[in-house]
Amino acid sequence: MVENPSTKHPLIRLARETDIGAMAGLLAELFAIEADFEPDTEKQTSALAMLLESDTAEVLVADIDGEVIGMCTMQRLVSTAEGGWSGLIEDVIVAEGYRGRGIGTLLLQGMTRRATAWGIGRLQLLADDGNSSAHDFYASRGWHPTGLHALRHRL
Repeated sequence: MVENPSTKHPLIRLARETDIGAMAGLLAELFAIEADFEPDTEKQTSALAMLLESDTAEVLVADIDGEVIGMCTMQRLVSTAEGGWSGLIEDVIVAEGYRGRGIGTLLLQGMTRRATAWGIGRLQLLADDGNSSAHDFYASRGWHPTGLHALRHRL
């Protein structure tokens, strides 16, 4: 009897260079539902390589039998408000066929443990205004909205 892969428990691990193609595919799914971004495999591949090489970033993936089905990134920043490190969480995505199975929660928990090990005192993230399911997901896991609004200026 073959087990349905969607019922298997994922391994949450640090991403490797060999995962970049799968992660770029996940980012294409994410950026397709976000109003501010568009998928661009070349850009995403380049940025993922930069993250993996950085000593101020972490990239976690959810892996089922060698298939990357989810990811989460974090970059460490200095926070003058905190008087120390903060972490910017980005790119939280689980492949469509695997959503609703707790994998996003496992990724966030894993990244929280990594942040704690780095001495990070605050995590922050952005979620698309129109993505109510993402807002509900984060709220149910203890994330709170702030009075701040994200602004952007392209160079």
